[in-house]
Amino acid sequence: MNRYSCLTKQIFDYNSYHIEPYRQQDLLMIKEWRNQQIDVLRQKKILTDQDQLNYYTQFIEPSFHESNPKIILFSFFLDKNLIGYGGLTNCSWEDKRSELSIIVSTERYKNLELYEKDLTAFIKLMKQVNFDELRFNRIFTETYDIRPYHIRIIEQNDFRLEGRLKEHVFINGKYVDSLLHGCLVSSSPQSTQSR
Repeated sequence: MNRYSCLTKQIFDYNSYHIEPYRQQDLLMIKEWRNQQIDVLRQKKILTDQDQLNYYTQFIEPSFHESNPKIILFSFFLDKNLIGYGGLTNCSWEDKRSELSIIVSTERYKNLELYEKDLTAFIKLMKQVNFDELRFNRIFTETYDIRPYHIRIIEQNDFRLEGRLKEHVFINGKYVDSLLHGCLVSSSPQSTQSR
């Protein structure tokens, strides 16, 4: 198993879900999901197998050994079956903040009931990593305003709307707003971290 040197714990559990450091054997499946859901990602082109492998070897593998990596990504499982991946990106160790990133299988993403369960579980797992393990103060997200269901779920999980970037991205021939949400350790009741 890969290990992040910045973490004392490598596997985090919540009910039947768990995360572990991003596995190389998952990258081609993840590439497919990313390509199928490109409209909700910052990704601008369809990824090839080589693109995905290059990203893994150039960015993910080195992050395992860094004391203060910019990205901390995990494979995401339900009952030991891979259902997605994500983690913390744009980590600012000086400011003690990170950005939440997640993608689940396209089949699960399209099933609103499953997606709500998956996203809620993943947020709880990321709060464990961000607040309890790393002892960061803040976690934030950027979501395109074409995903009302996703926005509702993150708001139900202690993320507060902090801003709207008007006509910030161009998706399928039209400009779309980006919504910024944040969650502080002090507003996250599940965190075991004491302040």
